[in-house]
Amino acid sequence: MSASPVTFEDIEAAAHRIEGIAHRTPVMTSRTADAKASGELFFKCENLQRGGAFKFRGAYNAIATLSEEQRRNGVIAYSSGNHAQAVALAGRLQSVGTTIVMPKDAPAAKVSATREYGGEIVFYDRYTESREEICATLAAERGLSVVPPYDDPRVIAGQGTAARELFQTSGELDVLLVSLGGGGLLAGSALAARALSPRCRVIGVEPEAGNDGQQSFRAGKVVRIPVPRSIADGALTTYIGENNFPIIRALVHDVVTVSDQMLIDAMRFFAERMKIVVEPTGCLGTAAAFSRQFHQPGERVGILISGGNIDLPRYAELLR
Repeated sequence: MSASPVTFEDIEAAAHRIEGIAHRTPVMTSRTADAKASGELFFKCENLQRGGAFKFRGAYNAIATLSEEQRRNGVIAYSSGNHAQAVALAGRLQSVGTTIVMPKDAPAAKVSATREYGGEIVFYDRYTESREEICATLAAERGLSVVPPYDDPRVIAGQGTAARELFQTSGELDVLLVSLGGGGLLAGSALAARALSPRCRVIGVEPEAGNDGQQSFRAGKVVRIPVPRSIADGALTTYIGENNFPIIRALVHDVVTVSDQMLIDAMRFFAERMKIVVEPTGCLGTAAAFSRQFHQPGERVGILISGGNIDLPRYAELLR
């Protein structure tokens, strides 16, 4: 880990930057969930974060570290939704202009919220165009600073503050289950776990259709895959970020997958029993816990609920 681009001290610094601005989201428990998983579960509810997802932490931290000139010029980001909203909101709060490259099929609720937060949206086709290339071209033309959704030390440090708060509330855990897309949340969480709960097994959870992280973890190198199709739109990345992978490889115990049906079952559980709205990507860790495959009976299991942004008609359709 000597070459790690991020340290726990960076997470501590990010925590001070976002203190009083990002919500310190609740850690919820449920005896019904405990029985269903045969463990003691602690849910870190980032679906109740500003912007509806953990992404606000990394976006705010990244923008807060910009120079005055960079802030005047503005920033650009690419995202299917949660990072888009986070950057637009963080930019508005810090008086920084934001441009967001979003896929044409992004959930309408995420598009609408991004616009309402003040973001200028540039659409692209996720199956035929490269969002990274579009972002780089616009950044060069307009003099904008790029705020990546996951492959950035400032973003990783900000995302790690969610797990930091979880451990501060729950104490040490046996297992931590973390949604995995590009790896920012998983990398930051693994760093926080090593510092605050060193015996905790950190496990990344992906949708079955988009298991680039699992393939990379097994191969020991970053594996790229075609754009996957899953209801977990927040985890439809094609590869893990270069800054994230060394941390994940060194500190993560395993990377596992769950099916879309398991995500729907978890969404229904949250709605019916815990009375909270969680998007499919936010259900990845819970679906893994309910499978009982990745922890021992009675273990203390932390779960990062990554977000709650979903179109209500789609939400109703999935639950139905």
